Amino acid sequence: MRSIADSRKCVSWLGATIIASLLAGCVGAIAEYDGPDAPTYEPYAAAQRPHVALVLGGGGPRGFAHVGVLKVLEAHGIEADLVVGTSVGAMIGSLYADGMPAAGIEQLALDLDLKRFIGISTKGLTGDGRAIETYIDERTGGKLLEGFKRKLAVTAAIRGDNTLTVFNRGHTAAAVRASSAMPGQFAPVRIRGVEYHDGDEAEPVPIRIARDLGAQVVIAVDVSTYVHAIPPRAPADWAARDRARAAKVAAQAAYADVLIHPDLGYYAGMNGEYRLMCIRRGEQAARAALPKIREALARQQVAINQVH
Repeated sequence: MRSIADSRKCVSWLGATIIASLLAGCVGAIAEYDGPDAPTYEPYAAAQRPHVALVLGGGGPRGFAHVGVLKVLEAHGIEADLVVGTSVGAMIGSLYADGMPAAGIEQLALDLDLKRFIGISTKGLTGDGRAIETYIDERTGGKLLEGFKRKLAVTAAIRGDNTLTVFNRGHTAAAVRASSAMPGQFAPVRIRGVEYHDGDEAEPVPIRIARDLGAQVVIAVDVSTYVHAIPPRAPADWAARDRARAAKVAAQAAYADVLIHPDLGYYAGMNGEYRLMCIRRGEQAARAALPKIREALARQQVAINQVH
């Protein structure tokens, strides 16, 4: 017989899954973007290449931990001039790239009204991808990807073969919407004739992209579950997906100077207690990583001084 604790965990996970769906957009009509501001990619000129990149990975509700990391970096005067985000990391990353203080992002996370992202269709209660697009537009003033205080790159996966694609110019909210479109549950997004879905399907933490864009120091944040935390009773498909995600992150890890990976347990949630827990553990993991971050930044400064 399933214990009360097990039941609560399953309910928590189910609730988080449903809510993540609501935040990303439902299966239905494909959103089309082919105008002059449709998201695209353009390499940075040599003089514009970033120095310090912050890579924020996907993970649905677990992404609240990103807020804790931002709080610690800000408190210690550590700034990135490039933000690379996928899925929930793209959502939070767009706010950070716009210059919003960590305290402001935290307040938004704690006050998030999920009813805003619920829509009604012939299939019943669903998520509304347009709502996520509107939310990002409102919070960032409708800025294009190239118009933020910090450089911003959003990743998505091409539907069909999951090829990783990066957007750093054009309609920010459209790119974030594409980056968050979980396959099988949420509507993909068609950009310039190509269909995209959740960037997490290609690279859960797209670290190498930061290097490709020219970053000399890369700080990455992985909010996925630890493989050792997978419970024996977890459904086989969940466990397989978690192990596949961990393998993808491990393959990218060498491109990061610092990889922050807070332990958030296995089952996710969306209530206030869960949000605060993720933020707190994000802070703890970031504080533990501070010596490595400072060491990487010091090496960068030495290299700059030698050039000059």
